[in-house]
Amino acid sequence: MAASASPSAVVVLVLLVTLLLAGLATAANQTQGFRPGEELRRYRRVQALLRRLNKPALRTIQSPDGDLIDCVAAHLQPAFDHPRLRGHRPLDPPVRPKGHQHRPNPNDTADAGVQLWAASGESCPEGSVPIRRTTEADVLRASSVRRFGRAPAARVRRDSVSGGHEHAVGYVAGDEYYGAKASINVWAPKVSTASEFSLSQIWVIAGSFGNDLNTIEAGWQVSPQLYGDNSPRFFTYWTTDAYQTTGCYNLLCSGFIQTNSRIAMGAAISPTSAYNAGQFDISLLVWKDPNHGNWWLEFGNGELVGYWPSLLFSHLASHASMVQFGGEVVNTRASGSHTATQMGSGHFASEGFGKASYFRNLEVVDWDNSLVPLAGGFHVTADHPNCYDIQGGVNAVWGNYFYYGGPGRNVKCT
Repeated sequence: MAASASPSAVVVLVLLVTLLLAGLATAANQTQGFRPGEELRRYRRVQALLRRLNKPALRTIQSPDGDLIDCVAAHLQPAFDHPRLRGHRPLDPPVRPKGHQHRPNPNDTADAGVQLWAASGESCPEGSVPIRRTTEADVLRASSVRRFGRAPAARVRRDSVSGGHEHAVGYVAGDEYYGAKASINVWAPKVSTASEFSLSQIWVIAGSFGNDLNTIEAGWQVSPQLYGDNSPRFFTYWTTDAYQTTGCYNLLCSGFIQTNSRIAMGAAISPTSAYNAGQFDISLLVWKDPNHGNWWLEFGNGELVGYWPSLLFSHLASHASMVQFGGEVVNTRASGSHTATQMGSGHFASEGFGKASYFRNLEVVDWDNSLVPLAGGFHVTADHPNCYDIQGGVNAVWGNYFYYGGPGRNVKCT
């Protein structure tokens, strides 16, 4: 007669079987969630993008903030991957607008023209351009590999605000514009979540606010998702179809042709302004070269950065119909209320110099390639003035100017 198992042995056996079955179920779930084929395809897409963006470097410079700046032969830069730009060579310097001069900074402001990567004194050799290296981590922070380096839609203020983009801007419209110039003080605003950003920039705009919108943009931005930190960085952008499939930040697609060996787009700006202390600004000029029709960018005291070929655009191939200056943030309402992402200095316009952010010496380029002060019809507007506001003015030293910005969420902004 066979011996029967003791009650305690039965309990142990049941527990072992239960644990074994639970382990098998967990392993099955993990295998289903992992999907190695899909992960491999994504990995290959990321690596292919990195190979396309990161060109062979003549020299690599390590920035104090961790960026790697590759000195790439000018004719190998990403712009020339564009099918209509293959074989193209960077053009000679354009004809600068008449009346263009570098004004001294009033009120003890100073240029924030030094980028951190260049602070050590290292530079790229002549004939090369400095390009911030794109890392795997940069790409993986994006919403998708396909959208890496591209902005979400609804990035220009219009009558209806959508997509969580909020603005405080000054603008002129209704004429033919061939460029714009301004000096902007640089801050390091707090950005609440990685998917939000805060920027201050010039927009040169043509077309409708539908799918044919053309823009050229330049300024500074804090974007943790794009750059992986909270430093203000010099940036550019362009699109010819309302941010849908064309254009990108900096050199993250083919288009903008860089000619400068000392300025790296997407690199951190230093120094920055401090509340009730030193103020540092950058001067930006975008204009259409009357000889070749391309849109050029100048940064700081006469540094030609490069140009957007006119062939990239439809409406901007001829001229702009609107120019905007000002700040923009993304409000995702991640916490269920208005974001606390700051615009500008994080302080309202009424606090004035040394505390609020400013744009000064606003000008546009006219049909005769002349820099002219803004005529009548300059307007300032804020989408959500309890969160971020703007106040304009004119004086003999700053010409047309405005203060703008704010803290975002506060007792009146919820």
